[in-house]
Amino acid sequence: MMNITDLRIVATVACFVAFIGIWIWAWSKRHKNNFNEAANLPFEGE
Repeated sequence: MMNITDLRIVATVACFVAFIGIWIWAWSKRHKNNFNEAANLPFEGE
């Protein structure tokens, strides 16, 4: 049976894995063009 310490370890590891996954997704070359377009949206005038 798991105690509270085991649950905290599992939650910490899950959050770390999610953080690494988001970091890899954000820095992937496949999404670079989309992010560059989104970054330049405020500077596009009508």
